[in-house]
Amino acid sequence: MLAYPASWRPIEGDRGTASVALRDAHGAFLGYLNLTPRQGAETLANWPRFRVGHSRGEGDTAIATQASARGVPFRDGAHGSCVRDSYTTAKRNRFVEVACLISGRRIGSVIVAAAPPQQWAAQWPTLQRAIEAVRS
Repeated sequence: MLAYPASWRPIEGDRGTASVALRDAHGAFLGYLNLTPRQGAETLANWPRFRVGHSRGEGDTAIATQASARGVPFRDGAHGSCVRDSYTTAKRNRFVEVACLISGRRIGSVIVAAAPPQQWAAQWPTLQRAIEAVRS
């Protein structure tokens, strides 16, 4: 379940995922949320390293890990590992993101919450609420 404000709109994403975004009048991203089922070799222990490798594999550059945490509590008794990083996309857009791997009673989930650096402070409260609301 992905919680987001009514002003955010669903966008196309990979099959089996949920993605929403807040965009300005020109279509530029102001904020982005994505919820994906756990898919591969990611674990709570390797999450920061895995996430950076995944981002590189998608063509992102200038990736800088800013912080990471393990044992982060989520709803329904779930727990996770999170990493905050910044990167430049292949289209030369710069983002800051928090990406969390959540291990719950059922399948694990990955939530990604991102915004351009100049929007981070304004969007972080909304992004944080969305992360905290995830049910795995």
